[in-house]
Amino acid sequence: MSADTPLMKDPDAGANPPVDGSELIRLDGVTKRFGENTVLDRLDLSVDSGKHVTLIGPSGSGKTTILRLLMTLTKPDEGTITVGGERLFPAPEKQIREIRKKIGMVFQQFNLFPNMTVLRNLMEAPVTVLGLPKDEAEARARDLLDLVGLADKCDARPTQLSGGQQQRVAIARALAMRPQVLLLDEVTSALDPELVAGVLDVLRDIAHTTDITMLCVTHEMSFARDISDRVMMFDSGHVIESGPPEQIFGEPEHTRTREFLSAVL
Repeated sequence: MSADTPLMKDPDAGANPPVDGSELIRLDGVTKRFGENTVLDRLDLSVDSGKHVTLIGPSGSGKTTILRLLMTLTKPDEGTITVGGERLFPAPEKQIREIRKKIGMVFQQFNLFPNMTVLRNLMEAPVTVLGLPKDEAEARARDLLDLVGLADKCDARPTQLSGGQQQRVAIARALAMRPQVLLLDEVTSALDPELVAGVLDVLRDIAHTTDITMLCVTHEMSFARDISDRVMMFDSGHVIESGPPEQIFGEPEHTRTREFLSAVL
């Protein structure tokens, strides 16, 4: 894929803004509870436009909850969330729906429509949500399938694909909406080990050759080191350490970070 791929550089794409280093995502004092369990505790967090930020830390530390909040799959109990300077929470439902169009997410499970072909899976949201003409949506979908190495699978059903291929389709489907932000939630955790490398290679290519903002939750530390501008270490609903990958992986300052990395590396 070249750096001028129409995936991210098309001026008529709608969502992707110029990358000027301005703040794109902001969480202020965000608290999220599930019953008596406080998963996020007055969290402050920001991500600049065009940057790739990876969240690491033990299971249950609140990382995936942040992605689910940004996708509006759950709501904060306290605090505010803004995306591109617009309030996501609290905000009217119409405003929430409009902002959500700017955010794409790839889940642990592929969540493809089993009754649709691969091509239709990519076309459905751009046509029904964005109102894109079908021929334009199809051209975009075919470009993206070529991008993820699956141009020959347009007419296949998801059940005819391997897990790694399904996840690459899911990545392409998220990108078909031309989001400002791509959220990645442990996208290789459901894959057999031999399929992980192919999916991570696709994401590395996207990270290194496009301007899309990425917020990633992963236990693949080498991948985090490769693609991140900043790594945040989470524990008990707090960011306990944040910095460039060479600092976090090379000379972490916090004892909890050192303990976590020694356990997973």
